[in-house]
Amino acid sequence: MRYRGMNNADQIKTIFKITTPETAPKCGLSRICPPDHFAIHIRSGAANVVGPHICFEGKIIMAHLLNNVGPGLNIVVINSEKGDVEKFGYLNMKIGKPEDILAYLKEIETGMIVMVASYDDVTTKMTDEMREIFVGMGSTLIKSVKRRDNWVFVGKAGMRNNSCFEKQAVNDEKTNIYEGWPATVEVGGCFPRGADGQKL
Repeated sequence: MRYRGMNNADQIKTIFKITTPETAPKCGLSRICPPDHFAIHIRSGAANVVGPHICFEGKIIMAHLLNNVGPGLNIVVINSEKGDVEKFGYLNMKIGKPEDILAYLKEIETGMIVMVASYDDVTTKMTDEMREIFVGMGSTLIKSVKRRDNWVFVGKAGMRNNSCFEKQAVNDEKTNIYEGWPATVEVGGCFPRGADGQKL
């Protein structure tokens, strides 16, 4: 007997399709993320000595030991539907050209997941226009980030919904744990898949 081009065996395979469940959390999280979320973990650099760490879906994309981080904004751009890493690198906020940095940020397509970790000082070449772009990704702290502050952030380009994946450590002589530098900051958790405008 056939039904819409499928024989009985095909129907049984479809109904009882076997999927291998996740056996362990990714990126050092304490729990396994649901299918409609991605596992993320991001940590800022430590002073100007140890670079940041960015993990997505169990894969370390950028890290000091991988020798692919640099002073300024370390950024990973991810397709929010497929989970593909579109590009990653660092925007040198010490000696980079502001127009090049701004152009890079403007090229990030709407709906892309953007993971950002500071290393060293991110404000030397920072402009108000650059800050506004991050606000458009969901940042609520970028406007207050000042010299030598540590900052990590994960948001979606062009969505303007406040992200809960963001932290800042303020450079303050009274609270700095490194000489002249604040503590590192990190965020991790399950980030929603998809390019819609739902609150993060």
